[in-house]
Amino acid sequence: MSIKRTDRMREVLSLLRDRGEVASQVLCTELRVSAATLRRDLSELEDQGLLVRTHGGARALDPSGSEIPVRLRDHRMVAIKRRIAQHAAALVPAGQQSVALTGGITTGEVARALKGRPQMTVVTNSLTIAADCAVDAHMKVIMTGGLVRSNSLEAVGPMSEHAFQVITVGTAILGADGMSAEVGATTFDEAEARTAIAMATNAQRVVVAVDGSKIGKVTLAKMVALNQIDHLVTDSTADAEQLRLIAAAGVDVHVVEVGDSF
Repeated sequence: MSIKRTDRMREVLSLLRDRGEVASQVLCTELRVSAATLRRDLSELEDQGLLVRTHGGARALDPSGSEIPVRLRDHRMVAIKRRIAQHAAALVPAGQQSVALTGGITTGEVARALKGRPQMTVVTNSLTIAADCAVDAHMKVIMTGGLVRSNSLEAVGPMSEHAFQVITVGTAILGADGMSAEVGATTFDEAEARTAIAMATNAQRVVVAVDGSKIGKVTLAKMVALNQIDHLVTDSTADAEQLRLIAAAGVDVHVVEVGDSF
C-alpha cells in the first residue's frame, strides 16, 4: 500500500470517526479523488472491518469509540513524539530499573530511548515494543499474555491484567488517546484501559506521555485519574489552560518545545 493511499484511507477513517456517516460525494470532494478510487478504498476498509459502506457513502462502525488502526496512524508526528519520549525516558532514574510500557508510537519511542541502559527491565503488553526491545542485550523484556488487538497490537484481557498485578515496577509510562484536567488519561478501548489500570496500580511512579493534540480530549475509557499521575510529558502545542489545571491538581507537567518546522 502506497504512503499516499495510506494517508487517504486514514483520512477517511478520521472523517467517519468525527461525523459518523459521510456521503461518497463529500468524501471525493474532501479527499480530491475520483469516485472509482474512493470505491476501491472503501471496499478495502470494509473488508478489514473498519467501516460499513452505505447506499451513497460510508459510516463508522462505532463513532463514539472508534480508533484508527496502528498500521494506518499518522507517523508524520514521529519527530515530536520522539522528543516527548526522550524526555519521558529521562524521568526514569539511573541504575537498576523496571519500566512498564503501554503500546503506541510515543511509548515505542520511549523504549528506544531506554535502549543501552544497563540493568533495565521492560514490561509491556505491546508486541511491537517487546520485539523491538528483545534484540537489545542490555534489556530484560517481559511480555504479558492475553488477547492481541489487531488495531493496536496490544495484548489485553485477564491474562495481561494479572501479569501487571503480580509485577511491581518503578515507573509506568502510559500513552493515551485523551488527557484532560476533568477526567485524566483515557483511551478508546475499555480492555486496554483495564490493562493500563493494572499497570499503573503497581507502579511507584506513573508518567503519561502524549502529544499536544491529546490534551483536553476525553475518550471512551478511563485509564488513570489525575491523582494517580506523577508526571505528564507533552509538547508546546497543547492547550495552555488545560495544562495549568492539570498542574494545579498536583501533576508535574513537562512541556517539550516544538518549532514551526513541526
